[in-house]
Amino acid sequence: MYIVTANEMYEIDRHAIHHIGIDGKLLMENAGRAVSEKIESIVKKTDHISIFTGSGSNGGDGFVIARTLLDKGYQATVVQVVPNEKISGDALYHKKLYLACGGTVNVTRQTSEIDELVRKSDIIVDAILGIGTKGMLRESLSKIVSIINDAAAYIISVDIPSGLPADEGVTDFQAVQANRTIIVELPKISTFLQHTAAYFGEWETVSIGLPLKAVKKNASKVFLSAERFRHTMPERAADSHKGDHGRGLVVGGSADMPGSIAMTVNAALRAGAGLVTAGTTKSVKASVATHCMEATYLTLGETDGFLNSDVSLPFETFDAAVLGMGMGRHEVTGDLVKATVGKVSGPLTVDADGLYHLKPILDLAENRTSPTIITPHPGEMAMLLDTTVKELLAKPFAYSKMLAEQYRIYVVLKGKFTIITAPDGKQAVSTAGNEGLAKGGSGDVLSGIILAMVMQKQDIFDALCNACFVHGKAADLLVAETHSVYDLMATDVINGISHVYRTFL
Repeated sequence: MYIVTANEMYEIDRHAIHHIGIDGKLLMENAGRAVSEKIESIVKKTDHISIFTGSGSNGGDGFVIARTLLDKGYQATVVQVVPNEKISGDALYHKKLYLACGGTVNVTRQTSEIDELVRKSDIIVDAILGIGTKGMLRESLSKIVSIINDAAAYIISVDIPSGLPADEGVTDFQAVQANRTIIVELPKISTFLQHTAAYFGEWETVSIGLPLKAVKKNASKVFLSAERFRHTMPERAADSHKGDHGRGLVVGGSADMPGSIAMTVNAALRAGAGLVTAGTTKSVKASVATHCMEATYLTLGETDGFLNSDVSLPFETFDAAVLGMGMGRHEVTGDLVKATVGKVSGPLTVDADGLYHLKPILDLAENRTSPTIITPHPGEMAMLLDTTVKELLAKPFAYSKMLAEQYRIYVVLKGKFTIITAPDGKQAVSTAGNEGLAKGGSGDVLSGIILAMVMQKQDIFDALCNACFVHGKAADLLVAETHSVYDLMATDVINGISHVYRTFL
């Protein structure tokens, strides 16, 4: 599934209408009918349904919804919150059809009347504003939205909650707080932003017949699905051997944090890496070896329990590497990160404390000939960009793209909505996972899965998408069946990787 900005959605519609020749009235009819079908699965024939409409395409969808529900015996009426002269084009065509079928339209912006209508309704269908809204609403609409939010028993928004921006970067707005949103064709960016996602309530999409050709021509972001995972995850040959599935190196750990590298190593092995070597200090090696019997080890130099700049690692013997977890932020460790970034010949993933050390040497990542992958959480990403977490989360897609393109790196911005960005600007969003992952060690596990994935026979972008899917779905399956979001631990997620493979492959 693709994800679009408002302009991309407009271009898809325009392409479908003007280049392919699909009539706009037909697309509006398809949208209204598809949405009404979803509404029918929620409401009862005895429910009083009030459909609030505005002047644009969203309002036109509302007239189709009202006519469709009316024809099927539902108690549906329209509340039009703009003057009659504002209704034009395809929306006016469908308003006339609705009236010709016996529908009634209450044209009002009087707050007292609207308050009464809302309180008498069992269901409010919000078809007032579409994806073109930016900033604060006009006073008249602001009052209407406030009444709906305060008095409605249940709200279903069409495509997007009225008043909510479709794109990122807008933090001052007023919007309908929907219980459910039925999105027309493609999710918009704001569906996956921390400060706007909750306004959608539960959401689902409906298809209205927009040609895939028009979508692919204009959309640049994808939503990760089980179907995509099954399609892109490489199969294993029956006669394969351990060398076919990659020899990976994990560099990290310290006397204070020995568990981090252990989780990364175990996750890489569980996710399918053929061979994994842990490069760490002598004291950490002894601790980790009791938990990772399948791994091999390289003892690195240390100073006061922290890794130092021992550059004698045989980097050329490894297919990919990951570094940073549990290594600390000491100066000697920074020297090791610098040496590693400059010497690893295969894909290199930098996580955790490694990101702190990477910041002053990002130009080294830019000059690497093999892929460089960073996996920051919002705090680490804000640190790399010299901005605030609040500013980052207002525009996470834009910031991720800027960083990825500037330094020619892959960025995996972790969070409720994990955003994967390639150096060419291509982006994907993973919604897999739950609040049980908000514990120490979850990122270390993801780094191990990434290490395994980038060594398989697949595109790096697909490998990162699949790693995020496996990581999140492992948590989801565990919480659904044997755990809760309270007790889930990172080590549980490692054990849940096999469940994902059995379930989805």
